[in-house]
Amino acid sequence: MLDCMDDLRKISDLRLPPNWYPEARAIQRKIIFHAGPTNSGKTYHAIQRFLSAKSGIYCGPLKLLAHEIFQKSNAANVPCDLVTGEERVYANEDARQASHIACTIEMCSTNTPYEVAVIDEIQMIRDPARGWAWTRALLGLSAEEIHVCGEAAAIDLVTELMYTTGEEVEVRNYERLTPLTVLDYALESLDNLRPGDCIVCFSKNDIYSVSRQVEARGLECAVIYGSLPPGTKLEQAKKFNDPDDPCKILVATDAIGMGLNLCIKRIIFNSIVKPTINEKGEKEIDLITTSQALQIAGRAGRYGSSFKQGEVTTMHRDDLVQLKEILSEPVRPVKAAGLHPTAEQIEMFAYHLPDATLSNLIDIFVSLSQVDGLYFVCNIDDFKFLADMIQHIPLNLRSRYVFCTAPLNRKEPFVCTTLLKFARQFSRNEPLTFDWLCRHTKWPLAPPKNIKELVHLEAVHDVFDLYLWLSYRFMDMFPDAALVRSIQKKLDDIIQIGVCNITKLIRASQSSAAPGAAEVVPEDFPLSRTKRDSRVFSDHRGVKSPEPLSVALEVPGERRARSLKAYRSSARQEDLKSHGRGSLANRLLREGLLTQEMLRQLESEWQDQHRSGRYGLASKRDDESSSKETGKKKK
Repeated sequence: MLDCMDDLRKISDLRLPPNWYPEARAIQRKIIFHAGPTNSGKTYHAIQRFLSAKSGIYCGPLKLLAHEIFQKSNAANVPCDLVTGEERVYANEDARQASHIACTIEMCSTNTPYEVAVIDEIQMIRDPARGWAWTRALLGLSAEEIHVCGEAAAIDLVTELMYTTGEEVEVRNYERLTPLTVLDYALESLDNLRPGDCIVCFSKNDIYSVSRQVEARGLECAVIYGSLPPGTKLEQAKKFNDPDDPCKILVATDAIGMGLNLCIKRIIFNSIVKPTINEKGEKEIDLITTSQALQIAGRAGRYGSSFKQGEVTTMHRDDLVQLKEILSEPVRPVKAAGLHPTAEQIEMFAYHLPDATLSNLIDIFVSLSQVDGLYFVCNIDDFKFLADMIQHIPLNLRSRYVFCTAPLNRKEPFVCTTLLKFARQFSRNEPLTFDWLCRHTKWPLAPPKNIKELVHLEAVHDVFDLYLWLSYRFMDMFPDAALVRSIQKKLDDIIQIGVCNITKLIRASQSSAAPGAAEVVPEDFPLSRTKRDSRVFSDHRGVKSPEPLSVALEVPGERRARSLKAYRSSARQEDLKSHGRGSLANRLLREGLLTQEMLRQLESEWQDQHRSGRYGLASKRDDESSSKETGKKKK
């Protein structure tokens, strides 16, 4: 390594990314930045130009958004293809490429010339994991006009980046089309829900808990969260939006922040803290940012929907003061754009360091890489995780690199195991057939009977996605994409049945849970449950430890420290107000598992038994188990 250090430094020099795209540098591009908040019409104006152009490409952050533009374009008699990591849909029957393409941003071509390109949600250029895709599109798309849509916080960075390419930026500012009001009161109880309400949670367990409480009150609710298949999300959105459907309440994660058109009157934040991944790839629990709060709150009162005005509030009174403070602050400017080492750069490293593993090559590349102040190297922990996982499998470097860039959630063991099996069979040059996949996933599958089974079905859906993603990169080895796509649609329908009956699944999970079990359902968020005083904090090694919020967080800036201090103080005060009934009783009341009448009855029975010196069987068992525990500790 010391002998070739100069060469390695040259290869990992990332100070001039514009030079990586000679086709884009060969033309003088016109850059137009459409800046504005949610629901301001900024993307609409960019899309109108896209539709009127002779050729165009739309680059969005989500499959749902690409699909929406694909449908809009073809409905407007502008033939448009859809290109995502897992899917290609051609507008022309003979599979000839159309002049317009709607794609997920990672899939955009920097070699094809277009008249107009649209880059949506440009502020995601700062995303620790995916920011590189926006940087690549902004610097590399070979289009006469580049229409960039997003938050005004990204204007300065885009202007500076374009200054390095010799291109000027025209900024068009937009105002929100419908008013949005922050209410002066919190919801406080689900009894106060109204049609058009959306409760936003930041953990899947909270989604399950809140949806059950809503339905316990005789109200139907739709459920949307990130790991649901796109088809299920669309069906749930359709159900909620349908004025003739009795479902008038939505329970969702921040997955509704972009990509779904929803008729929401009022956004209710169930919590204002959420798990995040910092630039180092470490898990943190932090107050939501101003950008996140605005993105979610802005979904209320969508222009053209039945609700002309939007409202936003919180579930808990203490959170409302904090939310108002967050919403009143300016959005932090986007400071830097993400970069990621290319396959070619890693291959050149491997030439000089033939004995290094792919994970080591990436580590050495990042440690030697030089970037200027406008850029940062994206987090590569997921890539390294997969590289280490398949290191023992004999693959050529390019194939190994492709497998490591596969989009999967490494917290899903079933999906990770499947990727490992895919790689093993691939290395033996044995095609991954439809029959093999059906045997591995035990297809056909039945509708879920509990939450655990629903979570497994979601993982199987991800496995099918993984197969389709690989089928476009290794067509000979993953030959049955059409058959897999057909059963994936059937699986989507099965998952929809499960989501429609989600409260029954929760009930089944709770009744089958082991006595005294802390968790009823599997969890894929680092935050296990929304507590008010302390949280389960997972460090970057994945080890969970109960930490107070003050220890788990490292928050830059005085404002954040002050806010969190106030937040913790109010949280403690709330927990102290237990009204003599203990925190367990309060939690059971909040979760709808106990009513005030039941609580009074239990207190009355307990007092009667206490006075007469009699205890029930359950109390005796509790006393016995307690004494056993004490005995164990003494030993």
